[in-house]
Amino acid sequence: MTYDDFWLRYLRAHRNPRTRALHYTGSMLAVVALGLTALDLRWLIVAPLVGYGFAWSAHLAIERNHPETFGHPLWSLFSDYRMLSLALSCRLAPHLQRAGLQ
Repeated sequence: MTYDDFWLRYLRAHRNPRTRALHYTGSMLAVVALGLTALDLRWLIVAPLVGYGFAWSAHLAIERNHPETFGHPLWSLFSDYRMLSLALSCRLAPHLQRAGLQ
């Protein structure tokens, strides 16, 4: 599988906007927690717990599917932040359309 194939599969696993919103929240809180490690290293433990906690709960409660993290952890992490950056810059719609979601 190429990363492009994975990216489309990743987007399809996040078809519900509420799932994406929980991902965005977790990803941003994880970045904040990483920034706080300058004050206290215990935030380093909080960062992945918050980030994955929001994301995985969305997959369980909303999408009812398995997170892509389990099969491709690095691509999944990269895709989390790619999806967030595209959403923040209002450029996600063409990617969702290409994945057949709009």
